[in-house]
Amino acid sequence: MEQKREKLSSRIGFIFLSAGCAIGLGNIWRFPYVTGKYGGGAFVLVYLFFLIILGLPIMVMEFSVGRASRQSVAKSFQVLEPKGKKWHLFSYMAMLGNYLLVMFYTTISGWMLAYFVKMASGEFNGMSTQAVTQTFVDLQQNPAASVFWMILVVCIGCFVCVLGLQNGVEKITKVMMSLLLGVMIVLVLKSLSLPGAMEGIKFYLIPDFEQLMENGIFNAIYTAMGQAFFTLSIGMGGMAIFGSYIDKKRSLSGESLNIMILDTFVAIMAGFIIFPACMSFGVDAGSGPGLVFVTLPNIFNAMSNGRIWGSLFFIFMNFAALSTIIAVFENIISFGIDLFGFTRRKSVLINLLIIIAGSIPCALGFSVLSGFQPFGEGSAVLDLLDFMVSNVIMPIGSIVFLFFCTRRYGWGWEAFIKEANAGEGLRFPEKTRYYVSYILPLIVVFIFLFGLWEKLFA
Repeated sequence: MEQKREKLSSRIGFIFLSAGCAIGLGNIWRFPYVTGKYGGGAFVLVYLFFLIILGLPIMVMEFSVGRASRQSVAKSFQVLEPKGKKWHLFSYMAMLGNYLLVMFYTTISGWMLAYFVKMASGEFNGMSTQAVTQTFVDLQQNPAASVFWMILVVCIGCFVCVLGLQNGVEKITKVMMSLLLGVMIVLVLKSLSLPGAMEGIKFYLIPDFEQLMENGIFNAIYTAMGQAFFTLSIGMGGMAIFGSYIDKKRSLSGESLNIMILDTFVAIMAGFIIFPACMSFGVDAGSGPGLVFVTLPNIFNAMSNGRIWGSLFFIFMNFAALSTIIAVFENIISFGIDLFGFTRRKSVLINLLIIIAGSIPCALGFSVLSGFQPFGEGSAVLDLLDFMVSNVIMPIGSIVFLFFCTRRYGWGWEAFIKEANAGEGLRFPEKTRYYVSYILPLIVVFIFLFGLWEKLFA
């Protein structure tokens, strides 16, 4: 028996939940180091441009499909598609994408949780640079520790979801997002107070197009397109589920813009934390994925009261990671409710076991399963899962949403515009029909094909 669709209690709950799904480690981990690599402020300008022309329209479409169908992606296409059409077949790929995402995201989130405990307990105090580096290697290569922290993250996420949509997911995400923003502001103020911090601000805010050109203008543009596209977690129904929980009082373009602004604000503020600190301690801000787990702990080690500031930073990182975990878990749990009529509790318990079992290979990917290197030496299970989600399912899903909302053999342009513009607020411009119907799909196809080429053949 199908369960009655729950609703969110407030507009701010919808914005925080949707932004929580988008705000994740990509904003705070990946954004600063790619910005550092491609010339600071110059890259930020390119990124913001693509964020508006790429991410925003697809986000509005996901919300529209969710709100019109009142279902998760498991059944939303089935409800809205014309009779006899097969759009609902994509639902299986979208559901798979959500499971694959949490199967590697829980491992990374577990590392973040472990690092908070290590930092708060003073484990890094007095460590040499080499010892700090080895700490991360040891954590990855310790199968028991990696599995333990992964399971703890899964249990936290499921516990929040089993409390219910309003009393658990919405209420706790509101508190967590508020704390995330508060801790972030404290860290920004601290970072700006460091000696030499203004050099980091200049690097971050003053566009240096020469440096952008030196690192390859095409590579920078593609990276900015990819970051803008993936930072909003679009293409797998992650936004559609929250659209299904809201009423028609507000237009979806305005709400999507608010969420995009909040998501971008967190990413930009992460740069204000990291770049001044890196410049103050003479560290390369473009040092790659190890920036968070290797470089920054060394900075906190050298900083006055570094244990306190490091602990706050990893609280910040954990809030960002858990906001995504909880949002994606809510989407996954809704699959069981929509497809099989499960109660929330039953869906949570079943998915608790599925997610833990499915996440174990990634947690063991740097130890027991380190011999499995899908993309050559140095790669692991995590890289394969990330590739499947980021380079395959998300772009394919975005193309599906674009075609479904603009083609007469799908849901159709008129139905989409009516849903998107229902309520007060910013309206989706109807004059963009040609762009979102033909040009935007070509851009997404380019991102998809170039991503495949870069990963498989470059």
